[in-house]
Amino acid sequence: MKHQNITLKQLKYLVALDEEHNYRKAAQLCGISQPSLSIQLQNLESSLGVQLIERSRSGVFFTPIGREVLEKAREMLSSVQNIFDIAEVGKHSLSGTIRLGTKSTLGPYLLPKVVQSLHKHYPDLKLYIRECDPREMEAELLHGDHDVILAQLPINNEQLKTIELFREPLLLALANDHKLASYEKITAKDLKGEQVLSLNPRYHLHDQIGYLCEDFGAKILKDYEGTSLDALRQMVGMGMGITFLPELYAKSEIRENSDVVVRPLFNKHIYRSIGLVWRKGAAKSNSYEKIVEIIKQVYQA
Repeated sequence: MKHQNITLKQLKYLVALDEEHNYRKAAQLCGISQPSLSIQLQNLESSLGVQLIERSRSGVFFTPIGREVLEKAREMLSSVQNIFDIAEVGKHSLSGTIRLGTKSTLGPYLLPKVVQSLHKHYPDLKLYIRECDPREMEAELLHGDHDVILAQLPINNEQLKTIELFREPLLLALANDHKLASYEKITAKDLKGEQVLSLNPRYHLHDQIGYLCEDFGAKILKDYEGTSLDALRQMVGMGMGITFLPELYAKSEIRENSDVVVRPLFNKHIYRSIGLVWRKGAAKSNSYEKIVEIIKQVYQA
């Protein structure tokens, strides 16, 4: 049986349709008209001799074989992008566009100075930054949604390369009128029985605070989980409980006259490990390693 050639554009349109779940939006994303996108996808189905997409008034759905083809299409497009990346790296030391995924508890407090330094040293580089669900970042990286991610370690995946950037201290945060706020030194024993606020389970910090509560004999408040570090800080300031906040956030958002104070625990080092992560074999690995060095310099400054 003679088949028509499958084009990269057709695969790109297929992936766009999966991302947007709508023909009109997918066409806009690809910069073509909706009829042109529909025709190209029909031609793809004709070339393969199978139905990939179920078209109905209720939405766009992929057939079982369509989902398999979609997965391979993503892999092929990623491989093609790697070819362009290799060529780009050959022309410039660090340039082009890099998509970086980060969590809301880290990116806003670290990346502004990183971006400033990168732009100063590598003006041809464009860094596309996207805040995303911490629990989904690893899967999104493998899926090709990001080129690199700033993530809390450890990450155990043989497909990914991880380099630790720094270990960020976690500081005890409490209302300025809390009984412990007047202590010259606060120890882990002082936290026994204290009520501790945490982020919701979507964040890795939730698990870490839970482990600390178990170690210190404190009680984590599951009925009042924060949706952001700001929400945590505000609840602490209202006297609803104590918590642990990352040092970068505390330095950025908590002032001397704040209703919240932060303290390190005496003789107890608590921290979270932060790393830069990318897919093994990525064409821009050398570029990512340069970003690693920039981030380390910014954090240590």
